[in-house]
Amino acid sequence: MGRRHRSRHFLIGLGRGAAGAMIFGIPMLMTMELWHLGFYIGRSRLLLLLLVNIPLLVLLAHRIGFEQTFTWREAFRDTTIAYAIAIVISAVVLFLLGNITAEMPFSEIIGKIAMQAVPASIGALLGRSQLGAHRDGDEEEDDKAEKKGDHDIVPNEMSTSYGRELFLMGVGALFLSLNVAPTEEIILISYKMTPLHALALILLSIAIMHGFVYAVAFKGTHELSEETPWWHALFRFTLPGYMVAVLISIYVLWTFQRLDDAALTQVLMSVIVLSFPGAIGAAAARLIL
Repeated sequence: MGRRHRSRHFLIGLGRGAAGAMIFGIPMLMTMELWHLGFYIGRSRLLLLLLVNIPLLVLLAHRIGFEQTFTWREAFRDTTIAYAIAIVISAVVLFLLGNITAEMPFSEIIGKIAMQAVPASIGALLGRSQLGAHRDGDEEEDDKAEKKGDHDIVPNEMSTSYGRELFLMGVGALFLSLNVAPTEEIILISYKMTPLHALALILLSIAIMHGFVYAVAFKGTHELSEETPWWHALFRFTLPGYMVAVLISIYVLWTFQRLDDAALTQVLMSVIVLSFPGAIGAAAARLIL
């Protein structure tokens, strides 16, 4: 019975992974700029993005894989499965939308699928975590037992490692940045902004990050003890989390060739604009992962 239950749990995880890849990946699967990126993006940058995504998925799978993982080998297995699901979902959707055809060069087809598979693979892993949040009966009891394991984190427990917190924020920032960075609106907004706008957006991004996690009592919100000063979480988590979002934004913009031949001021403005959704994604990751 234990093996049967484990197999059923794994198959359910696969289904949630496929649903997650579809739900979290659909904004990019239906974005024209992403279709074009798959054609013209530098292959070295695309390859680097795919390679960077692998250790990110392994660490994420170790946290919220298709089933509870106790070894890095199991986490790598879940990463492989997530990537496979993402590739299949991306290929099928792009084909049904008419964005890959038999007449296209093979390199263009591979580029489009590979470009879409990165966010879809993250969505496949997130699907297991989020789509499985409300279950009945014995499965809820299984979840309670799993949360007692060494590799799962209860949001309000202070035992969560600092490095893992920053990593989860980086995942959220990367995922949301990937959805927004390819659009022309990022460049348009950055051109229209003044330095005053930029400063206000930085302060708003930091305020939203801090508020989401510590102030507005969302499910998963981190609670501070009465003895803890308000600035402790701000300087220990919120500001480093915003810097993670900034670094992720720089990397994503570089990958999508948005920084090529741009003046330093324009680069800075673009990074600040993209860091706004990146910061929101980072805060959301701390709440839901």
